[in-house]
Amino acid sequence: MSSSRVDRIRRIAEAILDKKGEDVVALDVHEVSSFADGFVLATGNSDRHVRTIADGVIECAKKELGEQPLGIEGLDDGRWVLIDLGDVVVHVFQREVREHYDLERLWSDGDRLPLGDDDARSAAP
Repeated sequence: MSSSRVDRIRRIAEAILDKKGEDVVALDVHEVSSFADGFVLATGNSDRHVRTIADGVIECAKKELGEQPLGIEGLDDGRWVLIDLGDVVVHVFQREVREHYDLERLWSDGDRLPLGDDDARSAAP
């Protein structure tokens, strides 16, 4: 994966952490997916928190990365929000939804990307 794409993913992860998102994981899936190069997964502790995290990602994409999301799903409900940024897809879940769908296991053939200094804060348990 190109360094600019990894930098974008790291900035998205930072935006999530700025909103107190938990268990942030970035996956490089470009070799196992035909529709995305990277996934960023995060957990919020309520529907309001999930929406706040998602809003932070959307704002980061627009203002800092100069990108309009191609699609946003689940923002009204706040249990699982998907933000499609083209080659990067962001998933923000409530904990029980994340555990149920277990995308880390589903996409385990992808490589986990280091997120820099925040790895300790963002590593899944």
